Amino acid sequence: MAKIIQAIRGMNDILPAVTPRWQFIEATFRKLMQVYGYGEIRLPIVEKTELFKRSIGEVTDIVEKEMYTFDDRNGDSLTLRPEGTAGCVRACIENGLLYNQTQRLWYVGPMFRHERPQKGRYRQFHQLGVEAFGFAGPDIDAELIMLSARLLTELGLREQVKLEINTLGVSEERQAHRQQLVVYLEQHQDQLDEDSQRRLHTNPLRVLDTKNPAMQELVEQAPRLFDFLGEESLAHFKGVCEFLTSVGIDYHVNHRLVRGLDYYSKTVFEWVTDQLGAQGTVCAGGRFDALIEQLGSKPSPAAGFAVGIERMVALLEALTESPDVAPHAYLLIAGEAAERQGLALAESLRDRIKDLRLLVNCGAGSFKSQMKRADKSGARLVLILGEDEVQQQTIVIKDLREDQPQRTVPQQGIDSILRGFIA
Repeated sequence: MAKIIQAIRGMNDILPAVTPRWQFIEATFRKLMQVYGYGEIRLPIVEKTELFKRSIGEVTDIVEKEMYTFDDRNGDSLTLRPEGTAGCVRACIENGLLYNQTQRLWYVGPMFRHERPQKGRYRQFHQLGVEAFGFAGPDIDAELIMLSARLLTELGLREQVKLEINTLGVSEERQAHRQQLVVYLEQHQDQLDEDSQRRLHTNPLRVLDTKNPAMQELVEQAPRLFDFLGEESLAHFKGVCEFLTSVGIDYHVNHRLVRGLDYYSKTVFEWVTDQLGAQGTVCAGGRFDALIEQLGSKPSPAAGFAVGIERMVALLEALTESPDVAPHAYLLIAGEAAERQGLALAESLRDRIKDLRLLVNCGAGSFKSQMKRADKSGARLVLILGEDEVQQQTIVIKDLREDQPQRTVPQQGIDSILRGFIA
């Protein structure tokens, strides 16, 4: 017997018992995108490696250790996308979507990072992404946060998360802060863990985002970027906060909040939860004004966020029942004449009754075995079509979930009964 081939570690199958929650999240997200006026863009999974080196930053963990990079047959270095923003910006530049115009866009799909798999962190994971281009003011930052808040509310998860926000200012302000931060960290170098030692001179701002409990007091005493901000950056952040307050969105200003990608500036935010262990961020984003110029186009303001679908699913599994996707009815077919008419009857019912979930028995089987299949399907009703029913143009209806007597009705009279079970 041939050896069974298994999936790659950290790249998981999403089985039918789980996909209803995925569909619920994606459908809710798509509806909100229409409500807010965002258009869908569909992007390649593979991009040139240089795109991510230039956008994310060569000294980030993603580029240094986590990207799936390979040479194709032409010798070009290609990478499975580790995040969506860089590809979205590349597509907008390449297709002329940013010249003298604004764009509100969204996308959904798999991302890839070679990390150590654990709960909430996988090598293939899925994100919902939202990007807005051409808007310089704090209003778009606030709209994106409001949109993410509404998504969490409509998914029933708003009480399980809290919003943290911060500002990273502009490049000059971060550079001034960086100099003081490096001096401070060098004075306490013996207290830095291995990751922080590595980041000290390449990406010291990420040291402030450490999750190492032994370093928290050191981080709390470090120079604050907020103290290096100029009037414009402070006014922008104040504007974001005022917009959020005006619509009743609670937030916590976390001065140690940074993002793991180099392209962020000014506003950054995260929706976090304490119910998923170490991987507590379910939605995160911010402003990335310098990225478009960094990728070769004229400067243009930009902001966005991404939602981790796996983490949203994990929250839903802990808090809510799975969405009801069981069939409303199961059509049991007994006899040759019924087999000839069964599929036609089912199609007719689907034509007449919108949103009817009707599962038809295929592959024959005894009456008893078909009843077992009907019960296992989760259907509320079983519709029984046998030789007698074909001749008399009737059908038998039996309730599988309540103790009700079965009844025989004309086939044309079944519509109103079935509609009564469609919520």
